[in-house]
Amino acid sequence: MRGIGRQTWTMTLALAWSAATALGDDWPQWRGPNRDAVYRETGLLETFPKSGLPIRWRVAAGWGFASPVVAQGRVYLADSEVAKPNAKERLRCFDAATGAPHWTYSYDVSYPDWAFDPAQEIGPVATPIVQDGKVYALGRVGHAYCLDARSGDVIWKRDLGKDYGIAIGPGHPSPLVEGDVLILFVGGKPAASVIALDKHNGREVWRSLSEAATFSSPIVVELAGRRQLIVWTQESVASLNPGDGEVLWRQRLNTSGDYAVSTPVCADGKLLVGGLMFALDAKKPAATVLWPASRAPSRRIFSHTSTALVQGDYLYTAKSTGELICVDARTGKQAWEEKGVTDLKNGASIHLTANGDSALLFTDRGELIRARLSAEGYRELGRAALLAPTFEFGGRKVAWSPPAYANRHVFVRSGKELVCASLAAER
Repeated sequence: MRGIGRQTWTMTLALAWSAATALGDDWPQWRGPNRDAVYRETGLLETFPKSGLPIRWRVAAGWGFASPVVAQGRVYLADSEVAKPNAKERLRCFDAATGAPHWTYSYDVSYPDWAFDPAQEIGPVATPIVQDGKVYALGRVGHAYCLDARSGDVIWKRDLGKDYGIAIGPGHPSPLVEGDVLILFVGGKPAASVIALDKHNGREVWRSLSEAATFSSPIVVELAGRRQLIVWTQESVASLNPGDGEVLWRQRLNTSGDYAVSTPVCADGKLLVGGLMFALDAKKPAATVLWPASRAPSRRIFSHTSTALVQGDYLYTAKSTGELICVDARTGKQAWEEKGVTDLKNGASIHLTANGDSALLFTDRGELIRARLSAEGYRELGRAALLAPTFEFGGRKVAWSPPAYANRHVFVRSGKELVCASLAAER
């Protein structure tokens, strides 16, 4: 009877997932389909039950901070498996409906001694990207590879640590695909801070910049009649031609790699980098600073962990000390501050995702919140705990990895587990 019960439960989940995916969207890369933290599905809960969101499944996970991604009914997670003196990094594929494993790709890595401390939770920080039946990933010490998304078979692999002299440290943020190239921000040498590999075979197409890497994942925007790759290094904010790596414009800006974490956000001809707002020239590749007047890190970086959400004339972001703030995107003037979203402690994170007329906020406490955000204020609609934080920081434990949203479900991870919960409204 137990076997029949398990089979029935699995079939029920699969059928429910099939119904959800009929009109659902995938979340195949960092910050969603368009890399903009917008979740476009409808039919979601407007408020959350007092009992919490229905948990569909939980599976054990290893260390790391890479977000899960979801494509074609499968979930992909990069993590590490560490037991001194041995360490492996893995890319794991699960059934999105049930959490059942499909395949695991793993490889040996050489971590420094300090990385074996459980408090470090060292593992991949780059979120994989799934495109056209392939999954691309970047490990913590520079292993880049392309796998068949269905089977896990290796199509190509590179040891970028060996090829470009990169090591563990700030850097290795999430890759992106632009046309036929896989763009990686690795801080390599010589003149290989950013590299582009042929996505079909892994061969280098171009390299650019001699600057130290950060944790900030690059984006590509369409401005001044051309594609521009925006990269935030430890020495500058730069726009590159994604076709050949040519520098289109560059604003010098010294920033520690641990501070340059948020992803640049482009909206309405403006570019937000950390907490520094640029005006982008509509006629030629160029940028000028709008605000703030000061270049001091404390004035131009909102958060060391989270990326702002820009909506119209206002932006919403976490501060590194836990407050959620609303800022006028035109002037940089703060409109309001909300202190009840998460703990008011250094290293707080609030990952914001737009959805319809409200937003989903995943906090370092492992909680998901639905709230309405406007220039007038913050209105919380629901809150649910999804997982227990595991990473030790500042005398507490935090969950820093952003979630993935797909097919009316949310997927979150810690250093111990990957969790899937339903967001679907009852019909």
